[in-house]
Amino acid sequence: MNTPLRVRALTRADLAFADRVRELAGWNQTRADWERFLATEPDGCFLAEWNGQPAGTATTTVYGSALAWIGMVLVHPDARRRGIGSALLRHCMDCLRKRGVRSVKLDATPLGRPLYQSLGFEDEWPLARWAGASPPPTPSRSDPRLRPWDPKDTPSVQRLDEAAFGISRQRILHLMLPQTQAAWIFESEPGRISGYGMLRAGSRAFYLGPVAAESAEAGIGLAERLLAGCPGQPVYWDIPEANEPAIAWAGRIGLAVQRPLMRMFAGVNLAPGDPRRQFALAGPEIG
Repeated sequence: MNTPLRVRALTRADLAFADRVRELAGWNQTRADWERFLATEPDGCFLAEWNGQPAGTATTTVYGSALAWIGMVLVHPDARRRGIGSALLRHCMDCLRKRGVRSVKLDATPLGRPLYQSLGFEDEWPLARWAGASPPPTPSRSDPRLRPWDPKDTPSVQRLDEAAFGISRQRILHLMLPQTQAAWIFESEPGRISGYGMLRAGSRAFYLGPVAAESAEAGIGLAERLLAGCPGQPVYWDIPEANEPAIAWAGRIGLAVQRPLMRMFAGVNLAPGDPRRQFALAGPEIG
Protein backbone atom coordinates (compact mmCIF):
# COMPACT_ATOMS: atom_id res chain seq x y z
CA MET A 1 0.00 0.00 0.00
CA ASN A 2 1.45 3.37 -1.00
CA THR A 3 1.84 6.02 1.69
CA PRO A 4 2.50 9.75 1.29
CA LEU A 5 5.03 9.55 4.16
CA ARG A 6 8.72 8.94 3.55
CA VAL A 7 11.61 9.23 6.03
CA ARG A 8 15.09 9.75 4.63
CA ALA A 9 18.48 11.08 5.71
CA LEU A 10 18.69 14.77 6.51
CA THR A 11 21.26 16.63 4.41
CA ARG A 12 22.78 20.10 4.46
CA ALA A 13 20.38 21.05 1.66
CA ASP A 14 17.52 20.46 4.15
CA LEU A 15 18.87 22.71 6.90
CA ALA A 16 16.94 25.80 5.82
CA PHE A 17 13.70 23.85 6.31
CA ALA A 18 14.97 22.28 9.54
CA ASP A 19 15.84 25.64 11.06
CA ARG A 20 12.54 27.14 9.90
CA VAL A 21 10.48 24.42 11.58
CA ARG A 22 12.64 24.86 14.69
CA GLU A 23 11.84 28.58 14.61
CA LEU A 24 8.11 27.91 14.23
CA ALA A 25 8.24 25.69 17.31
CA GLY A 26 9.96 28.45 19.31
CA TRP A 27 13.00 26.34 20.15
CA ASN A 28 16.37 27.87 20.98
CA GLN A 29 18.78 25.97 18.71
CA THR A 30 20.69 27.68 15.91
CA ARG A 31 21.84 26.83 12.40
CA ALA A 32 25.23 26.01 13.94
CA ASP A 33 23.54 23.36 16.10
CA TRP A 34 22.04 21.72 13.01
CA GLU A 35 25.49 21.71 11.42
CA ARG A 36 26.86 20.03 14.54
CA PHE A 37 24.12 17.37 14.51
CA LEU A 38 25.10 16.46 10.95
CA ALA A 39 28.82 16.54 11.76
CA THR A 40 28.23 14.24 14.74
CA GLU A 41 25.85 11.77 13.07
CA PRO A 42 25.79 12.22 9.28
CA ASP A 43 23.73 9.02 8.94
CA GLY A 44 21.66 9.57 12.08
CA CYS A 45 19.66 12.71 11.26
CA PHE A 46 16.36 12.36 9.45
CA LEU A 47 13.80 14.26 7.41
CA ALA A 48 10.17 13.23 6.99
CA GLU A 49 8.50 14.05 3.69
CA TRP A 50 4.75 14.12 3.03
CA ASN A 51 3.86 13.81 -0.64
CA GLY A 52 7.44 14.74 -1.45
CA GLN A 53 7.46 17.92 0.66
CA PRO A 54 9.55 18.32 3.84
CA ALA A 55 7.37 17.86 6.90
CA GLY A 56 9.47 17.03 9.96
CA THR A 57 12.88 16.31 11.46
CA ALA A 58 14.61 14.14 14.06
CA THR A 59 18.22 13.70 15.17
CA THR A 60 20.14 11.03 17.01
CA THR A 61 23.38 11.28 18.96
CA VAL A 62 25.21 8.03 19.69
CA TYR A 63 27.45 8.03 22.75
CA GLY A 64 28.31 4.35 22.36
CA SER A 65 26.54 1.00 22.50
CA ALA A 66 25.31 1.83 26.01
CA LEU A 67 23.47 5.05 25.12
CA ALA A 68 22.08 7.19 22.31
CA TRP A 69 19.91 10.30 22.36
CA ILE A 70 16.92 11.35 20.26
CA GLY A 71 16.29 15.05 19.73
CA MET A 72 14.90 17.72 17.44
CA VAL A 73 11.67 15.80 16.76
CA LEU A 74 9.77 18.55 14.99
CA VAL A 75 6.78 18.52 12.65
CA HIS A 76 5.75 21.50 10.56
CA PRO A 77 2.43 22.96 11.81
CA ASP A 78 0.81 22.31 8.43
CA ALA A 79 1.67 18.60 8.62
CA ARG A 80 0.62 17.72 12.14
CA ARG A 81 -1.86 15.01 13.19
CA ARG A 82 -0.67 12.64 10.45
CA GLY A 83 1.53 10.38 12.59
CA ILE A 84 4.73 11.99 11.31
CA GLY A 85 6.26 12.51 14.75
CA SER A 86 5.71 8.92 15.81
CA ALA A 87 7.03 7.69 12.45
CA LEU A 88 10.22 9.70 12.94
CA LEU A 89 10.65 8.32 16.46
CA ARG A 90 10.16 4.74 15.30
CA HIS A 91 12.64 5.28 12.48
CA CYS A 92 15.23 6.62 14.96
CA MET A 93 14.66 3.67 17.30
CA ASP A 94 14.98 1.14 14.48
CA CYS A 95 18.21 2.70 13.24
CA LEU A 96 19.70 2.79 16.72
CA ARG A 97 18.79 -0.86 17.38
CA LYS A 98 20.52 -1.84 14.13
CA ARG A 99 23.62 -0.06 15.40
CA GLY A 100 23.55 -2.14 18.57
CA VAL A 101 22.55 0.66 20.95
CA ARG A 102 21.07 -0.81 24.13
CA SER A 103 19.55 2.29 25.70
CA VAL A 104 17.91 5.36 24.17
CA LYS A 105 17.05 8.54 26.06
CA LEU A 106 15.26 11.82 25.47
CA ASP A 107 13.85 14.75 27.45
CA ALA A 108 10.08 14.86 27.09
CA THR A 109 7.57 17.66 27.47
CA PRO A 110 4.31 16.79 29.26
CA LEU A 111 2.58 16.88 25.85
CA GLY A 112 5.01 14.43 24.26
CA ARG A 113 5.36 12.06 27.20
CA PRO A 114 2.31 9.84 26.40
CA LEU A 115 3.66 9.20 22.90
CA TYR A 116 7.07 8.21 24.25
CA GLN A 117 5.44 5.94 26.83
CA SER A 118 3.52 4.21 24.03
CA LEU A 119 6.87 3.47 22.37
CA GLY A 120 8.29 1.86 25.50
CA PHE A 121 10.01 4.80 27.20
CA GLU A 122 10.06 4.96 31.00
CA ASP A 123 10.55 7.91 33.35
CA GLU A 124 14.06 8.36 34.76
CA TRP A 125 13.95 11.72 36.56
CA PRO A 126 12.23 15.10 36.27
CA LEU A 127 13.87 18.37 35.34
CA ALA A 128 12.76 21.87 34.47
CA ARG A 129 13.75 24.72 32.21
CA TRP A 130 14.40 27.91 34.15
CA ALA A 131 14.28 31.18 32.21
CA GLY A 132 14.64 34.90 32.74
CA ALA A 133 17.15 37.69 32.50
CA SER A 134 20.71 36.98 33.53
CA PRO A 135 21.49 39.04 36.65
CA PRO A 136 23.87 41.98 36.52
CA PRO A 137 27.35 41.05 37.71
CA THR A 138 27.98 41.80 41.37
CA PRO A 139 31.26 43.49 42.22
CA SER A 140 33.33 41.03 44.20
CA ARG A 141 36.84 39.72 44.51
CA SER A 142 37.56 37.31 41.68
CA ASP A 143 37.75 33.66 42.70
CA PRO A 144 41.20 32.29 41.79
CA ARG A 145 39.71 28.80 41.53
CA LEU A 146 37.82 29.86 38.39
CA ARG A 147 39.67 30.20 35.10
CA PRO A 148 38.98 29.81 31.37
CA TRP A 149 39.03 26.30 29.86
CA ASP A 150 42.40 25.38 28.39
CA PRO A 151 42.89 22.52 25.87
CA LYS A 152 45.12 20.74 28.37
CA ASP A 153 42.09 20.45 30.69
CA THR A 154 40.23 18.14 28.30
CA PRO A 155 41.17 14.74 29.87
CA SER A 156 40.21 15.91 33.38
CA VAL A 157 36.98 17.46 32.11
CA GLN A 158 36.07 14.25 30.31
CA ARG A 159 36.49 12.18 33.48
CA LEU A 160 34.42 14.66 35.47
CA ASP A 161 31.71 14.82 32.81
CA GLU A 162 31.50 11.05 32.47
CA ALA A 163 30.95 10.67 36.23
CA ALA A 164 28.09 13.18 36.06
CA PHE A 165 26.44 12.18 32.77
CA GLY A 166 27.11 8.44 32.97
CA ILE A 167 29.07 7.98 29.73
CA SER A 168 31.76 9.80 27.76
CA ARG A 169 30.67 12.84 25.74
CA GLN A 170 34.20 13.57 24.51
CA ARG A 171 33.24 13.98 20.85
CA ILE A 172 30.23 16.21 21.59
CA LEU A 173 32.09 18.48 24.01
CA HIS A 174 34.88 18.89 21.48
CA LEU A 175 32.41 19.99 18.80
CA MET A 176 30.53 22.29 21.19
CA LEU A 177 33.59 24.22 22.37
CA PRO A 178 33.87 26.42 19.24
CA GLN A 179 30.20 27.40 19.69
CA THR A 180 30.59 28.61 23.25
CA GLN A 181 30.40 32.18 24.42
CA ALA A 182 32.50 31.13 27.41
CA ALA A 183 33.91 27.93 28.92
CA TRP A 184 35.25 27.90 32.48
CA ILE A 185 36.98 25.51 34.86
CA PHE A 186 36.78 25.29 38.66
CA GLU A 187 39.91 24.04 40.42
CA SER A 188 39.22 23.14 44.04
CA GLU A 189 42.99 23.15 44.49
CA PRO A 190 45.80 23.77 42.02
CA GLY A 191 45.78 21.04 39.38
CA ARG A 192 42.53 19.43 40.59
CA ILE A 193 39.54 20.20 38.36
CA SER A 194 36.25 19.70 40.19
CA GLY A 195 33.88 21.45 37.79
CA TYR A 196 33.48 22.82 34.29
CA GLY A 197 30.80 24.73 32.44
CA MET A 198 29.81 26.34 29.15
CA LEU A 199 27.61 29.22 28.01
CA ARG A 200 26.51 29.50 24.41
CA ALA A 201 24.28 31.77 22.38
CA GLY A 202 20.91 30.47 21.18
CA SER A 203 18.38 31.83 18.73
CA ARG A 204 16.12 33.10 21.54
CA ALA A 205 18.30 33.16 24.65
CA PHE A 206 21.74 32.35 25.96
CA TYR A 207 21.94 28.74 27.10
CA LEU A 208 23.73 27.86 30.33
CA GLY A 209 25.14 24.37 30.11
CA PRO A 210 26.48 21.87 30.38
CA VAL A 211 27.79 22.48 33.89
CA ALA A 212 29.08 19.46 35.82
CA ALA A 213 30.69 19.70 39.24
CA GLU A 214 31.56 17.64 42.29
CA SER A 215 30.18 20.19 44.77
CA ALA A 216 27.57 22.91 45.05
CA GLU A 217 30.34 25.44 45.62
CA ALA A 218 31.93 24.55 42.27
CA GLY A 219 28.66 24.24 40.36
CA ILE A 220 27.14 27.51 41.57
CA GLY A 221 30.47 29.30 41.24
CA LEU A 222 30.66 28.24 37.60
CA ALA A 223 27.04 29.20 36.90
CA GLU A 224 27.56 32.65 38.42
CA ARG A 225 30.76 33.25 36.45
CA LEU A 226 29.24 32.09 33.16
CA LEU A 227 26.09 34.18 33.54
CA ALA A 228 28.26 37.23 34.19
CA GLY A 229 29.12 36.96 30.49
CA CYS A 230 25.58 37.90 29.40
CA PRO A 231 24.23 40.40 31.98
CA GLY A 232 20.62 41.42 31.48
CA GLN A 233 20.17 39.04 28.54
CA PRO A 234 17.54 36.27 28.33
CA VAL A 235 18.90 32.94 29.50
CA TYR A 236 17.68 29.32 29.58
CA TRP A 237 18.95 26.92 32.21
CA ASP A 238 17.82 23.25 32.34
CA ILE A 239 18.22 21.81 35.86
CA PRO A 240 17.51 18.30 37.23
CA GLU A 241 14.99 18.35 40.07
CA ALA A 242 17.50 16.42 42.20
CA ASN A 243 20.00 19.30 42.07
CA GLU A 244 18.55 21.37 44.88
CA PRO A 245 21.44 23.88 45.18
CA ALA A 246 21.13 24.83 41.50
CA ILE A 247 17.36 25.21 41.76
CA ALA A 248 17.65 27.36 44.89
CA TRP A 249 20.24 29.65 43.31
CA ALA A 250 18.26 29.98 40.06
CA GLY A 251 15.29 31.18 42.11
CA ARG A 252 17.41 33.63 44.10
CA ILE A 253 18.68 35.36 40.95
CA GLY A 254 15.14 35.83 39.64
CA LEU A 255 14.74 33.00 37.14
CA ALA A 256 11.47 31.07 37.00
CA VAL A 257 10.35 27.69 35.72
CA GLN A 258 9.30 27.98 32.10
CA ARG A 259 8.32 24.34 31.60
CA PRO A 260 8.74 20.94 33.25
CA LEU A 261 10.44 18.08 31.41
CA MET A 262 10.96 14.38 32.06
CA ARG A 263 14.11 12.47 31.23
CA MET A 264 13.03 9.13 29.79
CA PHE A 265 14.77 5.99 28.63
CA ALA A 266 13.99 2.90 26.56
CA GLY A 267 15.93 -0.32 26.95
CA VAL A 268 18.37 -1.09 29.74
CA ASN A 269 19.52 2.06 31.54
CA LEU A 270 23.27 1.38 31.43
CA ALA A 271 24.33 5.02 31.90
CA PRO A 272 22.19 6.55 34.65
CA GLY A 273 24.68 9.26 35.60
CA ASP A 274 24.22 11.44 38.68
CA PRO A 275 21.79 14.36 38.33
CA ARG A 276 23.11 15.88 41.57
CA ARG A 277 26.41 16.54 39.76
CA GLN A 278 24.66 17.98 36.72
CA PHE A 279 24.19 21.65 37.57
CA ALA A 280 23.08 22.45 34.01
CA LEU A 281 22.23 20.10 31.18
CA ALA A 282 23.75 20.24 27.71
CA GLY A 283 20.32 20.60 26.09
CA PRO A 284 17.18 18.48 25.63
CA GLU A 285 18.39 17.53 22.16
CA ILE A 286 21.62 15.89 23.37
CA GLY A 287 21.26 15.40 27.13
